[in-house]
Amino acid sequence: MKAAVMYQKGELPQYVEFEQPVAQNDHEILVCVKAVAIKHFDKGKAAGTHYSSDAPKATGRVIGGDGVCLLEDGTRVYGMGVSGMLAEKATIEKSRMVKLPEGLSDATAAALANAVIGSAMALRFKAAIQPGDVVLINGATGFTGMVAVQIAKHYGAAKVIATGRNVQSLQNLLTLGADEIIEITTDNSAFLSQVKQSHQEKPIDVIIDYLWGRTAELLLSSLMGQGSFTNKVRFVSVGSMAGDLIQLSAANLRSVDLRLTGSGLGSWSKEQVGLLFTEILPQMFQLAADGKLKVETIEVKLADISSLWNLKVADGKRLVVTI
Repeated sequence: MKAAVMYQKGELPQYVEFEQPVAQNDHEILVCVKAVAIKHFDKGKAAGTHYSSDAPKATGRVIGGDGVCLLEDGTRVYGMGVSGMLAEKATIEKSRMVKLPEGLSDATAAALANAVIGSAMALRFKAAIQPGDVVLINGATGFTGMVAVQIAKHYGAAKVIATGRNVQSLQNLLTLGADEIIEITTDNSAFLSQVKQSHQEKPIDVIIDYLWGRTAELLLSSLMGQGSFTNKVRFVSVGSMAGDLIQLSAANLRSVDLRLTGSGLGSWSKEQVGLLFTEILPQMFQLAADGKLKVETIEVKLADISSLWNLKVADGKRLVVTI
């Protein structure tokens, strides 16, 4: 079979002939792969920079963690790969697949799944979002951030504040459910002032953060109290596009009713992951099929994997390899 294979960390994947995988037990099944999204997570795993990554075997390994597949009977599903997914064939876990609804394209389903995992899991389980909450999405102009804005509204947020650097993408978010936008600029004081003002007008309940770094420091600083009662804030770190480390004042922590947590592999319970496949993903796939959850994709071919691996993709879009 043809596949995208990584031989050394940091190198480009190669489009080569590779041995077809074999299901190792009754919990796995061989499928035909139709579409796989290329995400920061996949690139981090391939480069060895993601905390869950391991070294590729000397013979190389097929990359890609999930995608849209066909079962032997022709049923179209989204599945989590046991073997690498950027290939004509792959093995997936039977317990981690979701049947796809009619009207949902392969590319949209492949692109949407990881964004749902990176937003709905944080909103529902880590932030425990409630109807009427005020939600701030930090780094909302990225693909997952745009999905998070829409899902926050679906979960009943009374107000969604979106932050980001791309002004046009921020404006587009106003059509997807954002109620307020705040541009991230080099003027930290202006960003801090706008967040504080918004928080004073209607207290923020939830922050979903895809950037970390300096913007996270500013957001935490904006919540700092002065010895009086404060609104309880659930701050959830999902990504670190602006840096992996921050400085956090102990006084900042003591002065506000703050719950600081993260959402990612290893942070969810088995029960929560089970709900992802039985409830959350099916619901979100149906919303997308009904036109109520919108994403933009760029479709490319598996044979071009080496040339497109480092392709710059515009904010709010996802690269999807069709097979």
